[in-house]
Amino acid sequence: MRFVYFIDRINTFIGKTIAWSIVALTFAVCYEVFSRYVLRAPTEWAFDASYMLYGLLFMVAGPYALARNSHVRGDFLYRNWRPRRQAALDLVLYFLFFFPGILALIYAGLPFTQMSWMMNEHSMNSPNGPPIYPFKALIPIVGVLMAFQGIAEVIRCIQCLRTGEWPPRLHDVEETEKLILEQAEQQGLTKGTV
Repeated sequence: MRFVYFIDRINTFIGKTIAWSIVALTFAVCYEVFSRYVLRAPTEWAFDASYMLYGLLFMVAGPYALARNSHVRGDFLYRNWRPRRQAALDLVLYFLFFFPGILALIYAGLPFTQMSWMMNEHSMNSPNGPPIYPFKALIPIVGVLMAFQGIAEVIRCIQCLRTGEWPPRLHDVEETEKLILEQAEQQGLTKGTV
């Protein structure tokens, strides 16, 4: 489990660090709106900056969300299953869909990134055309982060199949729905004992 927690910590650190780029994204969008509508002088950089920052947030959120088991799933059936059944299904789905998709992302992303770096690619969306090759380098990097997190999740599935319980995860945030359900359970248990 040391390897699993190590991968979780890496993706958590990267996810939390990159999450601060939301501040830069907010500033860029607000400044563009102010500049465009109040000063009547739209910027040449805000559009490119905003889509690159949003792309950065979106891509890096994948490994972080997987580490936190926060991806959206249709769990109306899944949540009622026993952990071993959940783990068995997850394990099959990781090998049928997750790893082939992630390996395809890395495989296609590497030459795409190399070509962008060789061309010294710049954006065509604005007159300034800021460089986008560093942004495109994120594609295979995030693919590798997702692959490692997927390996960690497979280890979790195998552990659950052996023990019948999901191994604990690192926790830094909790879903509001989960907190409300836990509070309701605690209140129900407290009322039942009185």
